[in-house]
Amino acid sequence: MTRQILPILALFTSTFFLLTGGGVQWIVLPIRAQMEAFSTDAIGIIGFGWATGFTAGCLIVPRIVRRVGHVRAFSSLLALAAIAILVTAMAVNPVAWFAMRVIGGLCFSGSYMIIESWLNERVGNEQRGALFAIYAMITMAGVMTGQYVILFVDPGSQAAFMVAGILFALAILPTALSTAQSPQALTEVRLNIVELYRNSPAALIGIFLAGSIAGSWQSFAPVFGTMSGLSNVNVANVMAIVMVGSMLFQYPMGRISDRMDRRIVMVAVGLAGAFICGFAAIYRFDGDNPGWLFFGLMMLAGGFIYPIYTVLVAHANDHADPADYVHVSASMYLIYGMGSMAGPVITARTTALFGAGGMFMTIAAMNAMIAGYAAWRMTRRSRVRPDETTSVQPIAPLPGQTPQTPQTFELMPSIDPEMAEFPPTENYG
Repeated sequence: MTRQILPILALFTSTFFLLTGGGVQWIVLPIRAQMEAFSTDAIGIIGFGWATGFTAGCLIVPRIVRRVGHVRAFSSLLALAAIAILVTAMAVNPVAWFAMRVIGGLCFSGSYMIIESWLNERVGNEQRGALFAIYAMITMAGVMTGQYVILFVDPGSQAAFMVAGILFALAILPTALSTAQSPQALTEVRLNIVELYRNSPAALIGIFLAGSIAGSWQSFAPVFGTMSGLSNVNVANVMAIVMVGSMLFQYPMGRISDRMDRRIVMVAVGLAGAFICGFAAIYRFDGDNPGWLFFGLMMLAGGFIYPIYTVLVAHANDHADPADYVHVSASMYLIYGMGSMAGPVITARTTALFGAGGMFMTIAAMNAMIAGYAAWRMTRRSRVRPDETTSVQPIAPLPGQTPQTPQTFELMPSIDPEMAEFPPTENYG
């Protein structure tokens, strides 16, 4: 494996810097927005901007790469991301922040696509699973590192934004100076919602709701923390613990769904998530010393915020031909992105009406809808036979990210029709 990693070490280094900068802005922006007395509606619209840019990037960036090449496109996107976060520090108002978040989302989406297509061509099928696991760990480590930057830098100062900008600039250097060969052209995504709905209604509706849940968490988790009286260190702890919960639940949830009707898992996970998040919405704790029960509750919440994505996309592929896996999965990604646009806007209203607990109320309701719709679909279509199902891999979108770009679906070995497996993933920003 060392021989496979060394040629892409520069790319992994750039990925770490990129995601560390993303972790900084992901936690700093909502906290700073609240410090500046932005309304919850404004914070929701800003989150909508990020999701809009990220989703649009999958449609726009492949054309840019075809014109200027991977290295130039990657460097340009990182430079633009640095500019966007620095402008965010200088122009502290909701309109400017919305515009910069759209740009930032597009830059992250494009950067992911380039990174993943680069990785895709550096190893054979027998090494891709291990390579992707390393990639996922690097992204997670980067985001968690960035979140803890607020322990050393005041979110109310321009320094926090400057740190993110510096990290984005640092991410340019390893790949810009690398002599590695550029990858081939990126995959363009075609979206046919009617076809997707006919293929698997439960998966499509569930993916949209899962995207809404992720978008709500990404935009309002730091707001929940500060409104609840948590210190900056405990806000960062909550983010990290949710990540840990997500990673712990991914494998068992996926493996269980391989052994039964996946819709049963959707119903069970949806109901459990609704109960846990509903309890979190009304749970009262001391902001100065929230206690282990609170952090345990956050870990459980993390287990039901993100990992269901793997089950939903696998269910969609259960009803698809192996040759259509990339198309179906990439299209599901765009549906997830649309959901992540809606989530912050809805959560902004519930937070304005119900306070800090509004975010968890929204997430609980969306989990309940996933369970309810999956249960109803079980009465309309029989399950796929076990020998016809795809196999879930233990990777799901990490907190703060939409799922990975269409290039990830080509990266993973399960896309190989001969292997008849499908492991979906997540993306950071």
